[in-house]
Amino acid sequence: MQDTPETAATEDRNPFRRAFGRGRPLVGTWSMLNSSNVVEGLGECGFDWVLIDGEHSPITLADMIAHLRAIAASDTVPIVRLPWNDPVRIKQALDIGATTLMLPYVQSTGEAQAAVAAMRYPPEGVRGVAAMHRASRFGADKTYLARANAGVALIVQIETEAALGQVEAIAATPGVDAVFFGPGDLAATMGHLGRPAAEPVVAAIRDARARLRGSGVRTGVLAPSPELAEAFIRDGFDFVSVANDAALLFSGAAAAAARFRTVAEGVAPR
Repeated sequence: MQDTPETAATEDRNPFRRAFGRGRPLVGTWSMLNSSNVVEGLGECGFDWVLIDGEHSPITLADMIAHLRAIAASDTVPIVRLPWNDPVRIKQALDIGATTLMLPYVQSTGEAQAAVAAMRYPPEGVRGVAAMHRASRFGADKTYLARANAGVALIVQIETEAALGQVEAIAATPGVDAVFFGPGDLAATMGHLGRPAAEPVVAAIRDARARLRGSGVRTGVLAPSPELAEAFIRDGFDFVSVANDAALLFSGAAAAAARFRTVAEGVAPR
C-alpha cells in the first residue's frame, strides 16, 4: 500500500538507522576500487554496511549511481562518503538516491549545522528541489518530498585534534546521526603521520567515544588492523569498518604470489 504524504512525512525510512535494530555493533567495509561488481559482491558477503568512498577514490557521480544500483538488491546498507562538506555535492548525492552520507573533516558545530541544512528541504534546510531524479523514482514517488528530510542520515567524521575538542558539541548538533573517527588524519594531526594505530591516537579515539556515551549519537571508527577492529567492537563502538576492498584484494594477491613463487623457486630447472 502506497504511503500518503501525511504518513510519509513522519515515518523514518533511513536504512542506516534501522540497521541498529539488529541489537549489536554493525560491521562494515570500505569500497575504494570504484567497481560496481565489487560493490555488488560485497553486498552479498554478510557485512552490515558498505561505504562507497568518494573522497580518496576516483568516483564520479555516475559511478555512485552504478554502485547504489549494484548493492540495492542486498540487505547491506550503502553509505556514501563525499569528498567534502559541500552543499552542491550533498544535493547531487541525495538526488541520485543516497540516503546516508559521511562527510569528512567536520571541525565545528557550524560546519555540522551547514551539512544538516544541505541535506534537508526548506524550511528545515536549503536543499534544492528537483521534480525528477533517481531518489524520487524520477517523479513516480509522489510522497518523496514529504518524507525526504526524515529519511536521510548524516555521519560526520572527526579527524583532527581540534575536532576532538569539539566532539560533544558537534555530536549534539540536531540532525547529526553519528560521528565517525578517522585515525589516519587524526594520527597526522597528532604527529604520528602514517601510524594510525599509534597508542596516543587509539587512546584519544576511545576517550572521545567515552565522552559521547549516553548522548544518543552513534559512534563509528575505521580500524587500522584486524586486532583493533575486534577491540573497537568489544569497546562498544556502534559501527566499525573492519576492512577495505583494495586491501582484501591486494593482501590476498600478495599472499598467493609469495606462496606459489616459493614453491616455484624450489623446483629445479628442467
